[in-house]
Amino acid sequence: MAAILGKKLGMTQVFREDGTVVPVTVIEAGPCKVTAVRDGERDGYAAVQLCFGEVKQGKLSKAEEGHLKKAGAAPMRHLVEFRDEDLGAEDGPKVGDDVTVSGFEAGQKVKVAGISIGKGFQGGIKRHNFSRGPVSHGSHNVRAPGSIGASAFPARVFKGMRMPGQMGNKRRTQKGLEIADIDAERNLLLIKGSVPGSRNSIVEVRSDV
Repeated sequence: MAAILGKKLGMTQVFREDGTVVPVTVIEAGPCKVTAVRDGERDGYAAVQLCFGEVKQGKLSKAEEGHLKKAGAAPMRHLVEFRDEDLGAEDGPKVGDDVTVSGFEAGQKVKVAGISIGKGFQGGIKRHNFSRGPVSHGSHNVRAPGSIGASAFPARVFKGMRMPGQMGNKRRTQKGLEIADIDAERNLLLIKGSVPGSRNSIVEVRSDV
């Protein structure tokens, strides 16, 4: 499994040879230094830890700086573990190795995880795509949620009812995305379509089997 950390730069479009226009999301992916390798026998699971997002010296704790220094990495803001048996194998990445976009290829399917854009407190129509009520004369329930339960029995609201509340600002993973192009010189991944997160947010890119 190929995996890397990156920063979402925004969206643009590319033109195919046949003239079709493809919307793509540009991600600045890596290079990421391998800071730890988890072993199934020693740690109970197999994973590789990557770092990303360089920061100034002194912005991290002494423990964090020491952990990164062992791997030969500069001070980095983000540490993320990618779990996979192949990544923790003997012939897999080692501490101190660099992970770049060269591990991916154009046309490959990937899944991207990030924090979705926060929308604040929203009603049922925007948050859950509910249908609105009538807007004719005398209507009082144009955007109201409607009934949320019975009366005397069960005399309560069931858990899990779709109601107004906080929308967005949650971790989301989008699967089945296709890599449209790769710019290895500038460490850029061009992924077809949109991915979770706002501009300049951190995203995780994994190969999608």
